[in-house]
Amino acid sequence: MDPVADNPLRTRDDFQRAVGQLFEPLSAHFSPGKARVRPMASGAHFPDVAAELEGFARPLWGIVPLGAQGEFDRWELFREGLVNGTDPSHEEYWGTAGDHSQKHVEMAAIGVGLALTPEHLWEPLSEVERDRLVAWLNQINDAELPDCNWLFFRVMVNVGLRSVGARHDWERTQDSLDRLESFYRGDGWYTDGPASDRSPVDYYLPWAMHFYGLVYATVAGEADPERAERFRARAETFASHHVHWFAEDGRALPYGRSLTYRFAQASFWGGLAFAGLDPLPWGVIRGLWARNVRWWLDQPIFTDGGLLSVGYRYPSIKMSEDYNSPNSPYWAMKAFFPLALSADHPFWQAAEEPLPDLPTRIVQPEAGKVICRADDHLFALSLPQDSTHGREKYTKFAYSTEFGFSVAGRSPGPGRAGHDSALALSLDGDQFKTPGSLTATEMEGTTVVSRWEPWNGVRVDSWVAPALPSHVRLHRLVSDRTIHTEEGGFALDRTGDDGTEFTHETGDGTALARYPNGMSAIASLGTDRSATVIDGEPNTNLHHSRTVVPTLRETYEPGEHWFGSAVRASPDREAAWERGMTAVPTEAGIAVETADGERLLDPSNGAE
Repeated sequence: MDPVADNPLRTRDDFQRAVGQLFEPLSAHFSPGKARVRPMASGAHFPDVAAELEGFARPLWGIVPLGAQGEFDRWELFREGLVNGTDPSHEEYWGTAGDHSQKHVEMAAIGVGLALTPEHLWEPLSEVERDRLVAWLNQINDAELPDCNWLFFRVMVNVGLRSVGARHDWERTQDSLDRLESFYRGDGWYTDGPASDRSPVDYYLPWAMHFYGLVYATVAGEADPERAERFRARAETFASHHVHWFAEDGRALPYGRSLTYRFAQASFWGGLAFAGLDPLPWGVIRGLWARNVRWWLDQPIFTDGGLLSVGYRYPSIKMSEDYNSPNSPYWAMKAFFPLALSADHPFWQAAEEPLPDLPTRIVQPEAGKVICRADDHLFALSLPQDSTHGREKYTKFAYSTEFGFSVAGRSPGPGRAGHDSALALSLDGDQFKTPGSLTATEMEGTTVVSRWEPWNGVRVDSWVAPALPSHVRLHRLVSDRTIHTEEGGFALDRTGDDGTEFTHETGDGTALARYPNGMSAIASLGTDRSATVIDGEPNTNLHHSRTVVPTLRETYEPGEHWFGSAVRASPDREAAWERGMTAVPTEAGIAVETADGERLLDPSNGAE
């Protein structure tokens, strides 16, 4: 069931109504005491009480801004839950929140609620009820938090407590803010934690580091004006970079962890509006925000009961992280922060405008990306990053708005390693792996360079560069043992394979697939490798439950080997495909040239 199916999502009234429509299916799963929500039986790595608290708190990210300027008729439900969840004598008490507790994450929405809607969440409470709420929230000031965006949760709680004149720790708030600012890398970019820990650059930059900074600057800026101005200026600078991550239809590059938060991708643009910032024209900001929310709510992301599911473009547990409970997706409600603005705000007065003119390729070294636009296909060539949250989410050669990416399958064997847009290696021809931790990475202009050492005595150097509408890759494998390889192109939706609407071509070192929803191809450069089109394991791709992956295969004996590929995909199934480039020998190995002799990729100077 799609709870917003009848909502055109065009006007402010439409988006206000959407908040209620998204909340209503979840409301049926509130506990008798209204402090916990358990819509289904699956769980996360943290205790059930924290997961059930998620279901109570996360909808507030949308309901609070709605209530700040509009009407919401279920406040009594949240007040009852707030009272019972913070009462140690009640059976639905949320309990203590020690070091690194997931409960601290959910406290942040309550803190923002106190700041923006005290007339609903604070003023109606009795003195005893307020004291219990304050005591429970203040646990965040006595606990250790992960050294990353989590520090903003302490900030949000104390901002809320301070706004209602309740006990809080402003000194520790400032210490947390100082630490968060130490993650700033310049020109609008943060890492989600210390750079020395190789903290990743992903969506936690726009939807956490910048978003919470903008909320702080807006709600508490008068008490901390210099910091507030820094947060505003950094977000304005970042907007000129982040716009490149969005396609014209609203979808954004899928990359990194926590993608089940879906239209939280729009929260940065909503945060700019909330803070009154227009580094881009208001119509462009509104268009970026509205198209992303609209695209997401037009996808099959709901359960039969109308709940937001765990998954990306459709329900799938296979792509989730261990901290994704059934309630986790409601963090997406942060996207609705513009509802805290009055109807006469320039954001709401502006008509949606399309994306500004953007280059066909742009280098973002801070993010380790070369972002490319070709044939209505937005994709990013990507520098691998370390992460404990799934290697496929950070180490593929390319990430695409049209074709998503795939995670590893649950069964071993060829084609099961999530090898789309990746090079997978195996010692036995059965158990394949893709890069996890990389030993070296760098960007050389528009070329992305990485080194992977999966086993002792085995090393792969890779160079990836745009050759629009394609991209090219070169690899040098040095191994003291036999290595089996699989290299995949973009995963393609295989809808249409029950008839004659598809074709596979696997000759002359080229694997090409055409289906109703597009084409995908990979061609060998240098030596012709075996070409095939592999059926992906169901439900491993973020965009489509059933996919194929054009793939090149080869087994290499011990020694040094150079091989390359040209890769292209398009949403147009009839898009032309010609290899259009060749590998030529160099002193170091091989380079890639066009038929006209233009050198596209030459790793000679960086081979060692």
